[in-house]
Amino acid sequence: MNVSRIAAASALAGTSVLMFSGAAFAHVGVQPQGEAAKGGYAVVNVKVPNERDNASTVKVEINLPAEHPLSSVMPQPVQGWKVTVDKSKLDKPLEVHGKQITEAVTKVTWTADGGKIGPGQFQQFPLSLGPLPEDADQLVFKAIQTYDNKEVVRWIEEPVEGGEEPEAPAPVLKLSAAGDDHHGAGGTGAAAADDAKASDHDEKDATSSASGDSSDSTARILGVVGILVGAAGVAFGVLAGRRRSA
Repeated sequence: MNVSRIAAASALAGTSVLMFSGAAFAHVGVQPQGEAAKGGYAVVNVKVPNERDNASTVKVEINLPAEHPLSSVMPQPVQGWKVTVDKSKLDKPLEVHGKQITEAVTKVTWTADGGKIGPGQFQQFPLSLGPLPEDADQLVFKAIQTYDNKEVVRWIEEPVEGGEEPEAPAPVLKLSAAGDDHHGAGGTGAAAADDAKASDHDEKDATSSASGDSSDSTARILGVVGILVGAAGVAFGVLAGRRRSA
């Protein structure tokens, strides 16, 4: 009996752990494809899992951070979903690449249009973002998930550093240190140019060398021919003298 009770308790504990761990990892998230560096551009996936066993997700809204407006936000088309992009006027215009930006995207919404996220499934919605702020370590994207049974889940609780994870945490995009893309590109271009010059010099050297070798060979051949012709002349003269003497 004791063994049975222990086994039953262990099974219940294990199930509880799986349930809680599943709930902890089943929230909406934002994951970069590659690196999301400060001051640069990035492509991120808005990952939306379905937490319900008896309903499907039919709408996803992502609110972009107002404290760090992004001048460029472009969604990638997703089959079976209609996407809308909302913009708002900025209190303080942004200057990007020498141009004044007076409005920015504040919300992106995907609505099912023949598609859905069924139980036990997830869907990714790619976004191109930038330029990312240089004065922040992360961006918080508050999300709203709607199911076909009219249930709405608000993933809007901002995580606190060192604290416990909220029950409905907002998606967070971690930013890495600023890269040196422009200098890197310039370096790459310079290296390519140097390689091209080196290749050109090599070709010229090879041509000059080939030309010199050809000239040397020609001179040698002509020299040999001259020697043979001279020898033939001498031999002819000797034979002619002998004939006269005879």
